[in-house]
Amino acid sequence: MAWKTLDDMDLQGKVVLTRVDINVPMKDGEVTDATRIERIVPTVKDILSKGGMPVLLAHFGRPKGQPNPDMSLQQLVPALNTHLGTEVTFVERPSREFIDAQDAGSVVLVENTRFSSMEEANDPRMAQFLASLGDVYCNDAFSAAHRAHASTEGVARLLPSCAGRLMQAELQALEAALGDPVRPVVAVVGGAKVSTKLDLLGNLVGKVDHLVIGGGMANTFLAAQGIDVGKSLAEHDMTDTAREIMVKAKTAGCEIVLPSDVVVAWEFAAGANNETVAADACPTDAMILDAGPESVARIGEVFANAKTLIWNGPLGAFEIEPFDKATNAAAEAAATLTQMGKLTSVAGGGDTVSALNQAGAAERFTYISTAGGAFLEWMEGKELPGVAALSAS
Repeated sequence: MAWKTLDDMDLQGKVVLTRVDINVPMKDGEVTDATRIERIVPTVKDILSKGGMPVLLAHFGRPKGQPNPDMSLQQLVPALNTHLGTEVTFVERPSREFIDAQDAGSVVLVENTRFSSMEEANDPRMAQFLASLGDVYCNDAFSAAHRAHASTEGVARLLPSCAGRLMQAELQALEAALGDPVRPVVAVVGGAKVSTKLDLLGNLVGKVDHLVIGGGMANTFLAAQGIDVGKSLAEHDMTDTAREIMVKAKTAGCEIVLPSDVVVAWEFAAGANNETVAADACPTDAMILDAGPESVARIGEVFANAKTLIWNGPLGAFEIEPFDKATNAAAEAAATLTQMGKLTSVAGGGDTVSALNQAGAAERFTYISTAGGAFLEWMEGKELPGVAALSAS
């Protein structure tokens, strides 16, 4: 890895500007899911234990470059106090003098970086102002690393920089999954539309040994083979593109695994009357809502012979029963193999995390990324500005 970690930095007596992601959901002034706050705790405690003072930089919501009381980070102070086990000092307009006046062992939280339009513009003036507040820069927000903002990219080029513990774990997990993986490698890509994941599919077929395609995307690939998918969700205008991807995969020696049997229904509703049929036997008035048991068994075989798995997207309409069966069964198979030490499994993306949690499998995966867009862009093979800036420092 070209970037440094907290282990490489001398933090004694240093002010450590620490970019974190604490963009948590709230209702009635209360944090409803503190996962993102919990995940920054190791980095903050490490900095304190090394004699540094963490000064937290973060965004919250989409204030569009204007102060907005509803998106003030001040409302997160009680939750931060609880999870960090220390009193956090909030500051709206920080200065180096203010920070230096704090007691050793303090944690400072700076107001929402996106209250300034210079943040998202990556304005050098804001980057220089932020750099004037600290001695070292630590990025612990992989989820924001695909944005070239003043607090994620600009300031990293002005101070000695490193990755925080969460960023380090994320980068190491992704490097293990796609950078230098143990083969065979299998990728699961699901979701509704091929059009939203073209870059992802194009990158993966050149890097993995097996590509399992599920969800509405699989219907588009079935249609590309001339199969009637009835009233199923499918992008018929993308069938040429699907065929191009299949040709590219064959050239690269990547096997594309599509459903051989499917679960069909006549309405999109929980508990709807359904049947399992061959993938090429969908009734013209029905829709495909899940992969069938034969397909799941094949996916299980692929997993059992693989060493590395990267997963993005469900295999069917997992939100409603009984069309969650394929996703649940495949997730359980991957989790069991991971527990047995036979598979390194990395997953990410909003629907993916929800699906794996629902299946009761998430905690047994090697690594679950909550980074969303950044995770997807990494899978697409794109350079992430926040990571590139750490490598350059």
